[in-house]
Amino acid sequence: MTESPHPLLPAATPLLRLDPDLLQIGGVDGRDGLRVQPAGDEVAARLRRLDGRRSERAVRAEWLADGVPGDVVDDLLAGLRSTGLLHDLAAADLLAAEPGPAAVARAGLELPAAVPRAGAGGRWRARRQSAVVVDGATRVGVPLAAVLAASGVGWVHVRDRGATRAGDAVVGGVTAADEGRPRALAAADAVRRASPLTDLRPLPPDRAPDLVVLCRPWAAADPLSAALQQAGTPHLVATVREETGVVGPLVLPGGSGGCLRCADAWRRDDDPAWPRLAAQLAAVEPAASGATITCLLTALTAAVQVLAHLDGGDDPVTVGATLELRPPGILPRLRRWPPHPGCVCHGGGRGATPP
Repeated sequence: MTESPHPLLPAATPLLRLDPDLLQIGGVDGRDGLRVQPAGDEVAARLRRLDGRRSERAVRAEWLADGVPGDVVDDLLAGLRSTGLLHDLAAADLLAAEPGPAAVARAGLELPAAVPRAGAGGRWRARRQSAVVVDGATRVGVPLAAVLAASGVGWVHVRDRGATRAGDAVVGGVTAADEGRPRALAAADAVRRASPLTDLRPLPPDRAPDLVVLCRPWAAADPLSAALQQAGTPHLVATVREETGVVGPLVLPGGSGGCLRCADAWRRDDDPAWPRLAAQLAAVEPAASGATITCLLTALTAAVQVLAHLDGGDDPVTVGATLELRPPGILPRLRRWPPHPGCVCHGGGRGATPP
């Protein structure tokens, strides 16, 4: 007899309300999603209980007891599977699902590699004199900050007003012991473990950052991105959305690439419902998301882009583009976001073709 799978809908999967009776599941970042109707609040609540802890047989029995017809249950689960939103766990998988509070091994110092060519010293000095602000002490943001500090960036400040959750713990970032502490303090400790001499303080008003890294999943809908654009501050997106790592675009105000609002406008052109979805995505505290390998590879990929910008030379590949890292292969896919003709960031976007 085949064992019943344990369906898991990741907590980071967006459940977005298009109207009181129409629910969109996922489908907000180039991946397939599913729209369900009729779907009241009780449907969303049932979906959130698909946490992999119960077998499909038990889930189906519960829904049937609540009066949901069997064919409706089967069609919904089949639709979630066909779009890749639902994961089927085996009972043995649950043995590793809750490892309990485990101490994260102390990270050793990562020293910058010697570059055997002329000019290396100049790049190193540029890094030591640079200031980077990481906005969001996430599973990407904190390891990224630690890597930047260990790579020689002299001033790295992680900005976050929230409290650390158990799911925020990640190798090279905050630890399980940090749960409940202010995220900014836990992040500072993680960076200090990697590079004790890095300046972690907030920048004074007269010191503009050389780059701001936006590590919250939907930074384009955040007023901060517009303020950075207006102030002429370079900024880079580095995050995990659902299960996909996203690095970019790197916005250089006044440069050749588009801004975050350009990318948002292209999304709106593709889906007129996008502004409503984006507002919901930005309005709530997102759940921690991303497998450890995805978060760390996203952080490392972002660090390469940050250091390329700080070191000077040619524009990094993420200017006007994103690198997307999607499991299981996690091979980077380049996706271009040209200037949008309706955006006021500069006039170069007229006549551009969408990504």
